[in-house]
Amino acid sequence: MPSVDGREGEPQLLRVSYHSKATNESREFLVYLPIGYQTEPSRLWPVILYLHGGGERGDGRGELDYVLLNGPLHEAWICHRDLPFVMIAPQLPVFDQEIQLQARGGAPMPIRPPKPSGPATAADRPTQPMVRAPDTTPHPVFNVTEAWGDDGFPGGWQLCNEDLLEMLDMVLHDYRVDQDRVYLTGLSYGGHGTWHMAMTHPHLWAAIAPMCGDGKSAMAGELAKRQLPIWMFHGGRDTLNKPQWAYDMANALEAAGHQSVRFTVHEDCGHNCWTRAYGGQDLYDWFLRYKRS
Repeated sequence: MPSVDGREGEPQLLRVSYHSKATNESREFLVYLPIGYQTEPSRLWPVILYLHGGGERGDGRGELDYVLLNGPLHEAWICHRDLPFVMIAPQLPVFDQEIQLQARGGAPMPIRPPKPSGPATAADRPTQPMVRAPDTTPHPVFNVTEAWGDDGFPGGWQLCNEDLLEMLDMVLHDYRVDQDRVYLTGLSYGGHGTWHMAMTHPHLWAAIAPMCGDGKSAMAGELAKRQLPIWMFHGGRDTLNKPQWAYDMANALEAAGHQSVRFTVHEDCGHNCWTRAYGGQDLYDWFLRYKRS
């Protein structure tokens, strides 16, 4: 049985055990049950699978709560927002990318406050100007100037493909959820992971929302075939994952005949465009418009 944080009638945060095929270790992932799950036994709930960024990766045990630093689960559990979704939040293993742990910048483990803290607020704007022009400066960590290739980010979510499918199967089987309303979203490393999981398993999702990540443009046709609803987010001042990379993906989808792509660039934001996107309400309302076709 999973361990539970929360009382009946209130939202609950569960730690669910699984055996990782990616690391051959026993790990845990988080499952969030929303307000009303315990008291409305006949209701089927929509699902969000959330993939975090590189800075929140860890051992899937003692470091698992770093997954709460950002994203929809941060909004629901840390900020006490009433978001009507069952949420799945795994933790990406470190693999050999120890440098990625520096992305947390010494951030403390998030703790749920006793009173509502309200939606997250965006951090200070970056100082670089809002200029829509090609940026050829290299990535500060991986020293690349072009979008990622077929393999995606080094040590990324693509290595956990089987684990993510197993987690999703467990939740669809063990909890009262609507299997035709499963949504996929992620930021940075998780943005690329969102593209990867959507392109390799397009039949699973009702809609996806990748943020400040890029995908394999050559596979855009796989998403166009299903006309899978997509809402892309990016920061105009993002110096880590270049905005033009996202434009390349949007153009590839359009060229493939995709008619259900929405693309929002927050020109004043840097890499953390997710703070505004997840902190608002529009994305969640947009998700709920869609069922799997």
